[in-house]
Amino acid sequence: MTIPNFLTLSRILLTPVLVWLLLDRRMNQALAVFFVAGVTDGLDGLIARLFHQKSQLGAYLDPLADKLLLVTSFFLLAWLDLIPYWLAIIAISRDAMILLGMMTLMFHRIEVDIKPVLMSKLTTLFQLLTVLAAMGSSLVVLPAYVYGFLFLTTAAFSVVSGIQYLKIGLSIFEGHRSHNGRP
Repeated sequence: MTIPNFLTLSRILLTPVLVWLLLDRRMNQALAVFFVAGVTDGLDGLIARLFHQKSQLGAYLDPLADKLLLVTSFFLLAWLDLIPYWLAIIAISRDAMILLGMMTLMFHRIEVDIKPVLMSKLTTLFQLLTVLAAMGSSLVVLPAYVYGFLFLTTAAFSVVSGIQYLKIGLSIFEGHRSHNGRP
């Protein structure tokens, strides 16, 4: 067990704590837990690169931990009326589509080198900002137009990166089929 994998597992274990705090409407504490989870996300990648502790397990666990934390946050923040339902549906649907695509490729025994694309990194950035703004609204209330911009931008990046991943997945699948002599 490498240090980055331990940090990733700790992020997974923080998700139920976040759920409990959000359901109890303890936004300041939820924000602190989300922040700590974000720090562990940054640290695991930094340590993996600096100390050459990248692993196959980490390549799968890290995005899974991120998705678990973000999907849970979007679902609960919409349920608490802190973000619009349509935004949660877009963000969660994108991640479900990516997960389903990965499972489909794995089912067909197609190996995939997991590398996030730039659009995905921007999507994650805006999703994180959205979650932070929503949870932080108990501390600082931003003008309505800021939330509107943030919500629309997050939705746009989610849709565009979802389409990009769909195209990549279909290309990988078709390449595998044609390489194996299937029409």
